[in-house]
Amino acid sequence: MKITQIVSDELDSNVFVCQNEKLTFIVDCGATLDKVREAAKGKVSAVFLTHGHYDHAKYALEYAKSFGCKIYANKNITEILPDPAKNYGENFSIQDFSDFIFLEGDGSVVIDGQQIKYFHCPGHSKCCTCFLIDDDFFTGDVLFAQGIGRTDLFGGSKAQMLASLQKLQNVPFERAHSGHGADSSKTEQEKNIKVFLRFLSR
Repeated sequence: MKITQIVSDELDSNVFVCQNEKLTFIVDCGATLDKVREAAKGKVSAVFLTHGHYDHAKYALEYAKSFGCKIYANKNITEILPDPAKNYGENFSIQDFSDFIFLEGDGSVVIDGQQIKYFHCPGHSKCCTCFLIDDDFFTGDVLFAQGIGRTDLFGGSKAQMLASLQKLQNVPFERAHSGHGADSSKTEQEKNIKVFLRFLSR
């Protein structure tokens, strides 16, 4: 799979434009449309939101309108996106969810012949979702190369983050693509998760 990482101007969040022989899809929406269009070069089958903080969701409706596709996100995002106090974006709000398809819990969807698995992983935000496409794992702000997401923001929870990390130990992947910073390998994440499981269990 070809993955183009775009670092946005919104808190240096990552946007990933991903292409294989079946489809092109986008993970997170913090970068301006022109940058994403240049990377996508054609049809986009879907947009995935890892969570509803403004630095990851700011241009979601623009992407959906421009590419004529749907936005896949956990259903709890409907509490986060309409309220700047909860999504941490000054004057940022999404009220119209007509372009969204809501996900619940863990499961999978098939888009243009490609299976995408999703895992609900609250702790940083109640709507956090990680997406697995083939061997690539898109973790948003749940897992970083050397860290995990903050648990002290609205809807955050140390107990839920602990449970999410325990779940993610069992997900098979080769490469983790985080919401900020560099990618990491499965081996690196096994060590990272182990450290924070101990930390959160204290």
